[in-house]
Amino acid sequence: MENRQGYDPSEFEDDDYMNPQPDAGKSIRGYRIVIIILSVILVAISVLYFSIHRQQMLDNELLQADRDSIQNDLGRLMTDYDDLQISNDSISAGLNFERERADSLMTRLKKERSWNLAKIKQYEKEVGTLRTIMKGYVKQIDSLNTLNKQLIKENVGFRKEISSARLRADMAEEKAAELDNKVKVGSVLRARDIRLAALNDRSKPVSRVKSAARLRVDFVLAANELATPGNKAIYVRITSPDGYVLTTEAMPTFEFEGERLSYSAMREVDYQNQDLEVGIYYNSTGFAAGTYQIQLYSEGRLIGQTQVVMK
Repeated sequence: MENRQGYDPSEFEDDDYMNPQPDAGKSIRGYRIVIIILSVILVAISVLYFSIHRQQMLDNELLQADRDSIQNDLGRLMTDYDDLQISNDSISAGLNFERERADSLMTRLKKERSWNLAKIKQYEKEVGTLRTIMKGYVKQIDSLNTLNKQLIKENVGFRKEISSARLRADMAEEKAAELDNKVKVGSVLRARDIRLAALNDRSKPVSRVKSAARLRVDFVLAANELATPGNKAIYVRITSPDGYVLTTEAMPTFEFEGERLSYSAMREVDYQNQDLEVGIYYNSTGFAAGTYQIQLYSEGRLIGQTQVVMK
């Protein structure tokens, strides 16, 4: 107790603690400054990081845009190669080879995962090379097309000349054929004044055809200077009122326009380009009254015909 009574608190007080010194205040301010500096550095680092990150994103977007641009350009180039049509085997083979190169490059582009400026430049260079090669082929094709047009134009000119010459030749041939046909037509024998007479067995005319033992066809071979003179075979076809051609048991025939026709009687005459009266006989019996058809042929042509009513 005595000790406590003799206790003096002031003896145990720390003057430094109770009264801070100026050095302690400086230390606190120093810490604060360090913290501020660190904060500024952190903010600067953050800004720099975001700036770099943003720049990388922009670069990636630009690289992606460049990649898309290259792919689009290559796609158009491949379409241009497909649109090029050429019949020249050598150029066609070259185009196919370059088209396969373009396909291979497109496959590499689609599989590429790591992009940078150097690769962009490399792909742009390869696409540019393909474009340059294609322009060379386009120039060759244009030259060939120009040459083909010129050749076609010359060919058309030649064809027109040939066609004109052929037309003239055809016209000349046609005229010659026409003249020849006129000569042939003009040279055909003609029979006129065709008549039919009913005769008895003594070759005397009878009034009734039923009483006839033979029929005689009389006519005149007209004069014709274009006709070839000489022996002429004349065929007569007599068609009865019931529509049957009168003929003999042998049923002789002659050729007319590719067919064999039966005839009633035939006679050879000596024709010398002058009017020539001819009579041809057909022997038979049992003739019926009515209209008879008479047709005369010579040298494969019908030279005359008529109808005669017999009582």
